[in-house]
Amino acid sequence: MRFPSFFALLSLALTAASCSLFHRDKPAPVVETVRTPDSPAPPTAARDLADVMGTELKLTPDQTGRVRTILNGTLTQSNAAKEKFAPKSPQLLAELKRINTNSQKELRAVVGPAKFQQLQTKATQQKIATEMQQRQK
Repeated sequence: MRFPSFFALLSLALTAASCSLFHRDKPAPVVETVRTPDSPAPPTAARDLADVMGTELKLTPDQTGRVRTILNGTLTQSNAAKEKFAPKSPQLLAELKRINTNSQKELRAVVGPAKFQQLQTKATQQKIATEMQQRQK
């Protein structure tokens, strides 16, 4: 079995990041939105994922900031591609794959080969996904 790609982890984290909205100024009704893989990701998702990665991989503050910049770019490009191409179209899938490949190259350069390899492990990806879900509760 192949481990999920970094983009799959990013998509999971971004999907979990905005699964519901709660209106606190009114006691009822609670409005929930459902995110799909085709939905644009919220802008806070890249920041949160960078923070979780920084903690899990023991990155320096500079590295965490650079990871945040990379993830913000990945998020912006992914959302633009989702607006430009039809959902699940071959063009969208190819563009997302290109974005993912470039993002991974940039991340490897920032965190180094050893920490990037750690990021690719199933155990680390599960820890990051769990932490991202906890942040959304």
